[in-house]
Amino acid sequence: MHLRRGALHKLGQRGNNIPYPLPIVNAFWHNEVVEKDEAKKRIEALKKEIDANRYAYHVLDKPRVSDAVDDSLKHELSKLEEEFPEFQTPDSPTQRVGGKALDKFVKVTHKIPMLSLNDVFTAEEFAEWQKRISKLVGESKIKDSGFFCEVKMDGLAVNLVYEEGVFISGATRGDGKIGEDVTNNLKTIDSIPLKLKNFESFNNGNLEIRGEVYLDKVDFEKINIEQKRKGAQIFANPRNLAAGSIRQLDPSIAASRRLKFMMYSITTNLHLDNHSKEHELAEKLGFNANFNLSKVVKTAEDVVSFYHELEKKRGVLPYQIDGVVVGVNDKKLFIQLGVVGKAPRGQIAFKFAAEEATSVLKDIIVQVGRTGKLTPVAILDPTIVAGSTVSRATLHNEEEITRKDIRIGDTVVIRKAGDVIPEVVEPIKNLRPENATKFYMPKICPICGGPVVKRAGEVDHYCADKNCSTRVLRALNHFVSKGAFEIDGLGPKIMQQLVGVGIVRDASDIFDLKVGDLEPLERFAERSAQNLIVSINNAKEIELDRFIYSLGIRHVGEQMATDIARQFASLEVFRKLQKEELDRMYGIGEKVSQSIIEFLTDEKNQLLIDNMIDRGVKVKNYHSPVKKNIFNGQTFIVTGTLESMTRDEAHKKIIESGGTIGSSVSSKTDFLVVGENPGSKLEKAKRFGVKIMSEDEFINLLK
Repeated sequence: MHLRRGALHKLGQRGNNIPYPLPIVNAFWHNEVVEKDEAKKRIEALKKEIDANRYAYHVLDKPRVSDAVDDSLKHELSKLEEEFPEFQTPDSPTQRVGGKALDKFVKVTHKIPMLSLNDVFTAEEFAEWQKRISKLVGESKIKDSGFFCEVKMDGLAVNLVYEEGVFISGATRGDGKIGEDVTNNLKTIDSIPLKLKNFESFNNGNLEIRGEVYLDKVDFEKINIEQKRKGAQIFANPRNLAAGSIRQLDPSIAASRRLKFMMYSITTNLHLDNHSKEHELAEKLGFNANFNLSKVVKTAEDVVSFYHELEKKRGVLPYQIDGVVVGVNDKKLFIQLGVVGKAPRGQIAFKFAAEEATSVLKDIIVQVGRTGKLTPVAILDPTIVAGSTVSRATLHNEEEITRKDIRIGDTVVIRKAGDVIPEVVEPIKNLRPENATKFYMPKICPICGGPVVKRAGEVDHYCADKNCSTRVLRALNHFVSKGAFEIDGLGPKIMQQLVGVGIVRDASDIFDLKVGDLEPLERFAERSAQNLIVSINNAKEIELDRFIYSLGIRHVGEQMATDIARQFASLEVFRKLQKEELDRMYGIGEKVSQSIIEFLTDEKNQLLIDNMIDRGVKVKNYHSPVKKNIFNGQTFIVTGTLESMTRDEAHKKIIESGGTIGSSVSSKTDFLVVGENPGSKLEKAKRFGVKIMSEDEFINLLK
């Protein structure tokens, strides 16, 4: 039995091949024992894995997984312990804040523990938190208090101690009770005042301030550029670099890193009514409190609106943030709500959608693409990644599955960036069940039953039957898609219907359709049939690059189609291309070149193009980029670093002057333009007798 994230509280649900628990209150005694036993095993396995991650991250400064993956595992553990509280123990990661303090620093006991925050990832989870605290103190009090929303910085939490307004010591969070004295390193941070401003007016110069040490994105990039130049270690992200810098024995290292500090609370009791006033005071004392990106709101709806507003700004902020901290603004009410475990009840971390998460891989199926390529797809327990619910993810190919040792039944890390198809990154082997099974690519096509082949030197498997129904349908859908002919109203369902009744057998048939062909079909009336025919007729005139892309040639995407169109300009030239011409073209490798030639030498493909032209398709010549034909088709290669322009700019000038760009030096190369550090291409050019010119000579030639 494999428990999925959050599955135990969704009573009675079951997934394919994986038994999920029925409600314990309605189960027989035996089933209850089994369910509790499985829950206990899962909780123990998660605790062990999270503790290992936490030790590597907080103590050793050597993360094993991303923050998003760690958050996902802790989120699952928290849900399970909530469902089965009898298995929650004091040593659970949900009951602690961080790892042990490193021995290389003096240990410091915090007067007030540095608590962590519980996480929510969706508006629904936030609403549940609001309901819980409203039940404890009353809905009206929560409403009167309002919520203070502030940026959740992605940095290292520290505690600063001031006596009579002077900074005397600073410590890391550590395990929440005991941290590490890093005073000398913190003194190197300009945004931490060594003496507070205006502290006399508050009649209390003894303060404890908490906040995050962080690094701006630009400064992080500069440091990595310098590290790369020296051949030294490249840092993973700004948060890890900031944490590592603070934990250096030599303060000069921290001083060189341009670290910054952002305040988030004042723990000293100054009898302030609201948490928002702490931020106001902190700015008067000389701290950056990010008050311009904070807000007091009254309702949950306002919180969600603020969350989305900040999420949009996230990319343009100079530093990394990973969510919004939302807390009850009234400090008395906050104290009244108290602490649960190691987190305050009155405050929550509303985190931005993680781009990585964990889930259980329930099954692996195989999909057939328009070129016949077989792609293994992971069937997952639904989980939220990057703001959307993911239940499927690509596994790329059999070789990749074997290399990563991914098995059915594994708990896996999945990644999703923007609109990119989610992928399975790796299995968490410490959570692998005993009955996890290996995957093997089928020998026959799962759609048509045709033979499956694997070409020499390639990792992908293909259905060898070109008439495979799925291949044909996917190829047609690609043909009319955005970036290709983009025929409005001819979606996958309509296309499947047209193929199913035999009206469309290949792409050229689309341009022969009549209103009378469509009206008798389901989903069509006279008006909708006429609209589709109008769309088809409007699409008949098309640019060369979009036409090449629509053909669905293996390895030729939109950018490659544009490059080919730019280089060869007309359909007539494209149809007669020889391999030697493609091999000379910059950016086209052997596989792409061979794939294009295979397509163009197939008589069926040439007949298809003829049929489209006969039925009214007009392919427009690509607008020639040549401004002045100085080079008359001569082939150039640029190597090394140029001072006055980038290599791409040089390529553009060559094309605008009537030249072509080669990919590798050969006897057919006319010129080699040489910058600094030219590499092996210079020696090859000498062997082949290629004309070699400097950057200055190249510029003079252009003039």
